[in-house]
Amino acid sequence: MNANRPASRRSLKSDLARVDAHKVKPGEHEELPELTEEMLGRATVNKGGRPLSPNPRKLISLRLPAGVIERWKATGPGWQTRMAERLSKLR
Repeated sequence: MNANRPASRRSLKSDLARVDAHKVKPGEHEELPELTEEMLGRATVNKGGRPLSPNPRKLISLRLPAGVIERWKATGPGWQTRMAERLSKLR
């Protein structure tokens, strides 16, 4: 995380400074439950991220004249998507 960026509006609503300052004492280790095979068997891994697209895009290399690319870029943000839509209509 960038230290210069302001914190997001979302908050954990927790006093993280207090949590960070806490030192675990030897007696607190006894409060933790033992990790069992049954617990590990119930565990799931959540990788997060976007869901997989049913129609993923393929990466290709295509050489186009510089003027063509500049004209598309001049149409503003989203030019690559618009180009792909135009090309898909040529079928």
